[in-house]
Amino acid sequence: MPKTPKVAIAYYSGFGHTEVLAKAVEAGATEAGAEVTAVRVDTIDDAGWKALDEADAIIFGSPTYMGSAAGQFHVFAESTSKRWLAMAWKDKLGAGFTNAACKAGDKHSTLAYFATLGAQHQMNWINLGLHPGWHTTTESENDLNRLGYFNGSAATTPADLPPEDVHKADIATAEHLGARVTQHTAIVLAGREALGL
Repeated sequence: MPKTPKVAIAYYSGFGHTEVLAKAVEAGATEAGAEVTAVRVDTIDDAGWKALDEADAIIFGSPTYMGSAAGQFHVFAESTSKRWLAMAWKDKLGAGFTNAACKAGDKHSTLAYFATLGAQHQMNWINLGLHPGWHTTTESENDLNRLGYFNGSAATTPADLPPEDVHKADIATAEHLGARVTQHTAIVLAGREALGL
């Protein structure tokens, strides 16, 4: 019987917008068949660390502040150094998501930072796997990947809007990311089982 993928979401949310995305990632992963644990990195405890260590895939999430992930996420990332030294997360799958107030907002820097963090842990990065939406006159802002990011899921929410106003297309894109990570994790687990690894 195929092993159920274990997916952990390690995220920080400053004002609630990124938490909306984290819940969307969780919904997409759960719908695709994963056992999902969401871990807020600013309040992580032993149970949270255990969930990350036991996960087959970890999806990183943070708002983009001043051109990178939030400081609280950086504190968490630095606290993974002992796991890096022990190669505890080697060959896990990884992915990422972010939100910023501006349409560009240097979100690519945050997604690239997540990918680099994953690479340092010798994880295997899963990209968004979508063509850009809303890049021709026949498309609309309601398309998946409406902002045209590829290294992860990105959202933009004007700074004066509450979390409940995160754009529906960005929520759907985050759900897609959760499902995609789960599907690829299932493929990797099945392959390892078939090869006796």
